[in-house]
Amino acid sequence: MRRNLLPVLALLSGTLFLFLGNGLQGLVLPLRGTHEGYSNEVLGLLGTTWAAGFVIGCFVAPNVVRRIGHVRAFSGFLALICMNVLLTGLFVDQTAWLVLRAITGFCTAGTSMIIESWLNERATPESRGTIFSFYISITLFGVVGGQMMVPFADVTTSTLFMICGILYSIAALPTTLSKAASPQPLKRARLDLKGLFRNSPISFVGILLIGIANGAYGTLSAVFATQAGLSQGAVAAMVSITIFAGAIMQFPAGRLSDRLDRRHVLAGLSGAAALAGLAVAVFSPTSVYGIIVLVAIYGAAANALYPIAVAHANDFASSEDFVKISGGLLLLYGIGTIIGPSIGGPVMSWAGPYALFLVTAISHILISAYAILRSRQRAAIPAEQRDAYTAAHAPATLSTPESVALDPRAVPADGPSDDRRN
Repeated sequence: MRRNLLPVLALLSGTLFLFLGNGLQGLVLPLRGTHEGYSNEVLGLLGTTWAAGFVIGCFVAPNVVRRIGHVRAFSGFLALICMNVLLTGLFVDQTAWLVLRAITGFCTAGTSMIIESWLNERATPESRGTIFSFYISITLFGVVGGQMMVPFADVTTSTLFMICGILYSIAALPTTLSKAASPQPLKRARLDLKGLFRNSPISFVGILLIGIANGAYGTLSAVFATQAGLSQGAVAAMVSITIFAGAIMQFPAGRLSDRLDRRHVLAGLSGAAALAGLAVAVFSPTSVYGIIVLVAIYGAAANALYPIAVAHANDFASSEDFVKISGGLLLLYGIGTIIGPSIGGPVMSWAGPYALFLVTAISHILISAYAILRSRQRAAIPAEQRDAYTAAHAPATLSTPESVALDPRAVPADGPSDDRRN
């Protein structure tokens, strides 16, 4: 394992600090915005504009990298991210925050694409699985680690914004100082909506709805927790537990989906997430422990849905289409995360903070119903012919189509592929 990771250790170190900054900034903004009295609509738009900038960056950033090179583009993107977070702490203005958040999302897509393409370039067939798993773990621990820094400083001051700037600055060092050759030019992202829907209707619809639910919760969960009376430390713990519960659930949910019809597993997990969300919305618990327990159940079910939906889509695709299908679904998920906060903010203003879980519950109920409907319209692929389940990290943070190329399943197997779409 050490031999596999040593060539990319510096790059992975920079990745850790990048996601530490992402996790910290993503939680500080809604907490500070709530303190400043920003409306739920504006707080929701902070997530919408970031996700929109990120999705646009997946299409545009490759052209920037192609023109000025990987190292200069990476340094430029990180410099903008660092400058934006410092400006956010200096100028507490909701309009400025929305603009800066969109720019940050765009630049984050650029930095992520460069890191992921660089890792893919350095990975060998033997080390690809190890590097892929390590990269997923780093993104998870980076985001959670950043969130857990929140209780150590006063969110009403600029301290946490400055810490974000320091983390982003450190993230630039390993790649900027590396002597390794730059990877091949980035590929422009493609989104074939008709092809994605033809391949697997439930994966198409399900991923979009998962993005809506995760986008709404990911952006507004801190707002909900603050308005429900949780302390700054409890808010960080609640948000982090949601991610950890989803990570723990990945393995049993994946094993189950390998043995049963994945659509039935999607329906069951979506139903569990809907019930947990409805319990929060209906009973409106005020106890910190009651909220955290219900949210942990919600996170375990909701955050296990994405990789199962991706695996189901690949069950019906040929091996050479893996990157195209999975990358397209990742962008579709990003579109959902644009929609979710835009809906969640107004609903919370209209019906109160607990209504956030009505938005997620409706999304999960629709996934469950459509999964059951589709299971009656097309037979499941036999277990021995299915694509291998692999945990995916989209629930923790948005990623780019470049990350799909790191997946061991993206490496074509020897011999002719088995096209299972018919």
